[in-house]
Amino acid sequence: MREFSEQELVRREKLNKIKELGIDPFGDKFERDAYALDLKTKYQDVEHDAFENMTDTATVAGRIMFIRKMGKASFFTIKDKTGSIQIYISINDIGEEAYNLFKSADIGDIVGVYGKVMKTKTGEVTLKCLKYTHLVKSLRPLPEKFHGLTDIEERYRRRYVDLMMNDESKNIAFLRPKIIKCIRDFMDKEGFTEVETPILSTLLTGASARPFITHHNTQNLDMYLRIALELPLKRLLVGGMEAVYEIGRVFRNEGMDTKHNPEFTLMEAYLAYSDLEGMMDLTEKMFATIAKDVFGKMEYNFSGHTINLASPWQRISMIEAIKNVTGIDFKKEMTLEEALALAKEHQITVEEHEKTVGHIINLFFEKYVEETLIQPTFLYGHPIEISPLTKKDPQDPRFTQRFELFIAGKEFANAYSELNDPIDQLERFESQLKEKDLGNEEANDIDMDFIEALEYGMPPAGGIGYGIDRLCMLFLEQDSIRDVLLFPTMKERN
Repeated sequence: MREFSEQELVRREKLNKIKELGIDPFGDKFERDAYALDLKTKYQDVEHDAFENMTDTATVAGRIMFIRKMGKASFFTIKDKTGSIQIYISINDIGEEAYNLFKSADIGDIVGVYGKVMKTKTGEVTLKCLKYTHLVKSLRPLPEKFHGLTDIEERYRRRYVDLMMNDESKNIAFLRPKIIKCIRDFMDKEGFTEVETPILSTLLTGASARPFITHHNTQNLDMYLRIALELPLKRLLVGGMEAVYEIGRVFRNEGMDTKHNPEFTLMEAYLAYSDLEGMMDLTEKMFATIAKDVFGKMEYNFSGHTINLASPWQRISMIEAIKNVTGIDFKKEMTLEEALALAKEHQITVEEHEKTVGHIINLFFEKYVEETLIQPTFLYGHPIEISPLTKKDPQDPRFTQRFELFIAGKEFANAYSELNDPIDQLERFESQLKEKDLGNEEANDIDMDFIEALEYGMPPAGGIGYGIDRLCMLFLEQDSIRDVLLFPTMKERN
């Protein structure tokens, strides 16, 4: 049984006294007609003396965050979802019984106040309490006001306390949905249809990632939580929907750090008769729309850099970017032995399933180039070995029509001119199975139903996936993914 602290015991005694007064300590419905921010905005420019002739009243509710008790009159502050407002309360205005009830209140209690709008001599918009209503007794003391939860891990574990104490966290919590709503509005105006696709799958497809595995008892069938949204959405292109997108959770059984959470929000979009260039244009336009409509600015402080989202963004091929940094020209034809020798010379470890020229090119990119791409950059021309769902480059079939968007050295989007050749697609899937046999736990399965769909004919298309959490990190100027997730995955407490 948990032992209560002295403060918790005192609060429980007060709880019993509230019950003795015939008041429900955990409250009932309460009708309010105003919020703190609305009152401050409406009355902040009204002169102090003008309130003498005003009779404006308001009813507010919120959590007590500060109390200054002064005998027969006191001040306290309550906080609602919009912010805080000061309350002046006096025994002369509400009577002895209600004032005694107020004097038993603790920081953290939730109360309702009906009162007259006024302004103190210091110019603070305040409600003069005319009716005080106890709503909820807080049985635990809040963290010390000026520091809140100083343990970063505890902030994420007890997000509800963090939201009470940390205005920045609350601001992020409200801005993230605004970003996502802006994205939805933008996509809808661009002619896309939002759809929903299955979270459970019997195949591992759509991305290179380790899955979470679950079990369907009735069917006695092992299933995966989806790692991507791609293949069901492309089936909809086959069906004639032509422009579709989905914003949804995906699950990857991988490590946790400042950039990764095992479950995260992804948006994928597919547009018939478009291509890689179309996805670049769509992306620049979407980021600019969020920047202007939600935040009203084009520059953001992110990961120690000032990021400028103004167009045009840099567009560079992977092999060109590698050459710029290392001097190595992978555009030249090269044998596997030559590529392995270069990797050894540059202290790059090559796993068994990575022993292809394409994989080695990607390893060079990850070591030498990725972290140097600070301003928004479309990096295109990925090797075919690491792009199993992408059209080949007609000029050089060793590479594909794919790009990744990098900002501050981090990947923000992945886009393709979509592979719609069922024969080529089946060969790519078969190559993935060979990689799986060599130890690549992230290789795709063969999805024969998807091959069948392609055999009916999928229009040429552009497709793209955006990491919504990372996008929010940029716009909210946060360096950790945990700061833009309300409930990030956490390790068990010791």
